[in-house]
Amino acid sequence: MRHRVDKSPTAALTLAALGVVYGDIGTSPLYTLHEAFAGGHHPVPVTPENVLGILSLVFWALMLVVTLKYAAFILRADNHGEGGIMALMALAQHSAAGRSRPLTLLGLFGAALFFGDGAITPAISVLSAVEGLEVATPSLRPWVLPIAIGVLLALFRVQERGTGRVGRLFGPITAAWLLVLATLGIAGIVQVPRVLEALSPAPAIAFFGAQPGLAFLSLGAVILAVTGAEALYADMGHFGPRPVRLAWFGLALPALTLNYFGQGALLLADPSAVENPFYRLAPSWALYPLVVLATAATVIASQAVISGVYSITHQAIQLGFAPWMRVQHTSSRERGQIYLPGVNWALFVAVVVLVLTFGSSDRLGAAYGVAVAGTMGITTVLVYQVARRQWGWSRMLAVPVLGGLLLMDGAFFAANLAKIGAGGWFPLAFGAVVFTLMATWRRGRELVSARRDGGGTPLEAFVADLSTAELPTVRGTAVYLTPRPEQVPHPLLHSIKHYKCLHEQVVILGIGFADTPFVPTGRRLQIEPLGGRFYRVRALFGFMDRPNLTRTLHTCAVRGIVCDPTDTTFILGRETLIPNRQSPMAYWRQKLFIAMTRNAAGPGSYFGLPPNRVVELGAQLEL
Repeated sequence: MRHRVDKSPTAALTLAALGVVYGDIGTSPLYTLHEAFAGGHHPVPVTPENVLGILSLVFWALMLVVTLKYAAFILRADNHGEGGIMALMALAQHSAAGRSRPLTLLGLFGAALFFGDGAITPAISVLSAVEGLEVATPSLRPWVLPIAIGVLLALFRVQERGTGRVGRLFGPITAAWLLVLATLGIAGIVQVPRVLEALSPAPAIAFFGAQPGLAFLSLGAVILAVTGAEALYADMGHFGPRPVRLAWFGLALPALTLNYFGQGALLLADPSAVENPFYRLAPSWALYPLVVLATAATVIASQAVISGVYSITHQAIQLGFAPWMRVQHTSSRERGQIYLPGVNWALFVAVVVLVLTFGSSDRLGAAYGVAVAGTMGITTVLVYQVARRQWGWSRMLAVPVLGGLLLMDGAFFAANLAKIGAGGWFPLAFGAVVFTLMATWRRGRELVSARRDGGGTPLEAFVADLSTAELPTVRGTAVYLTPRPEQVPHPLLHSIKHYKCLHEQVVILGIGFADTPFVPTGRRLQIEPLGGRFYRVRALFGFMDRPNLTRTLHTCAVRGIVCDPTDTTFILGRETLIPNRQSPMAYWRQKLFIAMTRNAAGPGSYFGLPPNRVVELGAQLEL
């Protein structure tokens, strides 16, 4: 994902926002109405009253969820200009002070559901686009799954090259896609103007009045029209709220509305078109070009979500909820553009399993809504905390406004719970697994820290005692990494015990991560001379910063510390963990945490240290 480029003209940012922000929601017309009227779970009969009722629900979902909730309201909840579930969780934690644990758990589960969304979006988007081949030539049906998997393989394969160059095409392609949606929709509306009655909420109200049970269950399909709304908030920091809003009101909202109403007009005129109302809306000569454009649009939608998964994972690592893993920065100019090989291929496997297991976008639609509705509801709860504590909202204002939004989220979520057996179990199960991993990692690191640092020696007293000791001196600088710079790092104690000497210059380097996205370079380092050869340095990074310590320590030279990479040794600690049945952590979670630790990247590679200058000193530690 790309970071904010404040100096770009508004028009350029708005065009770029179309591709990155609206790629997901822009492809929803491929499957939303089909799922409502022909889906395998409580399909709505194709009658004029039902068509108008569903269209009205879709239109007002776009207006209330995307326009009112996200574009007008949620975009205000920025964490120093950044948005998204992890940024919001950090903001809510800061607001809640000592009562942040429930909000942390809630935010973690919201992030876990986002990972489920990250697997479902590429699967359903690409599959629904390629299914257009069936409409053009029914004999191509057996090739739909192989072609979809081939497109997905190509998409995940090119991730390591970065999306900088390809990303420049996202905006124009998505703009062309939305214009085609609008054109097809207008052509359909002209044939049956009556469909415009659905702009009023009256058909939706009549639908609920006549068939309350079926209308409620139809919300499980209607929510597919707003999938991707979280991207408005998550990508706010890349473009700013104004371009995001301009792109929505200027093109995305009108195009989506026109296309949905065009499909509805087609269903009013020809109910048999329910098999695939999107592609049946197009003239036969345009089907193959439309499949190609739709596939390109769904690749863009998938790319945005995949990049979002990278970004959320990176934030989780630096906030202490995920183990260190290899992070490749694919752009020297855009610090937010990253690639995580392990996450990329794990996500690809999950996507392929989904495609092969469900086999069609129709079946996948049942799995999609649960993750979206769950994440939206959690976002509303976290924003309530921010509104009360940071915005100064009174309870009399916050409860009705956010309570109303939460009631809407709850209705969508409850409607989707009816689809648990048909596929809605997947995002919940996937989210539960990811949540367990993140919560276990956080709790495990807390236990390790308590066992390792409990009763540690104060650094100042240690330095004072060493000032009278006669130890041989080794040339160069030794940098000891530690999360507790006020205490003596255990690797330093082991080094003196085994080598009985000290380097000319000893730097105790404490690394911390703030609950803000970025930390300005001028505030990143705090240097404190401790007397003699000892210095204490505190390095602070934001949860979206690139923590390259080699580059950061170059600034120490200005403050009197020599950190020449060719003459500096970085000494790290590595614990061998042993499970303990007396531990406050469940035994199976200890085993899981130990397995995660063994497979985590080392701090040397994560912090960009030169491999030939790193020394690791191990110790055994019981959990």
